Amino acid sequence: MNNLNEKEKMLSGEIYDASDKHLIKERNIAKDLCFEYNHLQPSKLKERKTLIKKLFGKTGKMFHIEQPFYCDYGYNIEIGENFYTNVNVVILDCAKVTFGDNVMIAPNCGFYTAGHPFDVEQRNKALEYAYPITVGNNVWIGAGCSILPGVRIGDNTVIGAGSVVTKDIPANVLAVGNPCKVIREL
Repeated sequence: MNNLNEKEKMLSGEIYDASDKHLIKERNIAKDLCFEYNHLQPSKLKERKTLIKKLFGKTGKMFHIEQPFYCDYGYNIEIGENFYTNVNVVILDCAKVTFGDNVMIAPNCGFYTAGHPFDVEQRNKALEYAYPITVGNNVWIGAGCSILPGVRIGDNTVIGAGSVVTKDIPANVLAVGNPCKVIREL
């Protein structure tokens, strides 16, 4: 018998109940911090950085996240040095989302660790799963990309605008499309 609580199930990649009161409480804490962050004046760089450090599990010293920004929990997000996101980036971090150094993310991108079962009865009970996303060093992700659960993107890779990344993408390539596929080596 499985004795894990819903958060432990979520973090271990098992099916879990997203309507669990403790998970809802943690999401509300993160959403309140995102709300506060998104309503700061853009020129308040120090205050913005302080809020992100409070929200994320790990940050480098140098990073910049344009507003608005949204996430589910925050504590499952780790960013390296020289991390940059443009406006309207969403990270559904029910599982760990790790970004290496020198990562650039264009506007309107989403990193989605959460998914829902195909079985309608499970889905209608608010059950879901979450698989980690890992983005290597020196990666550029073009505008309007969706990165789906369990994906790994290798170092020095460029993901073209509008891509839907459903499977791992190796290092040192240009990849684009829906589904995202390697076009050529870089």
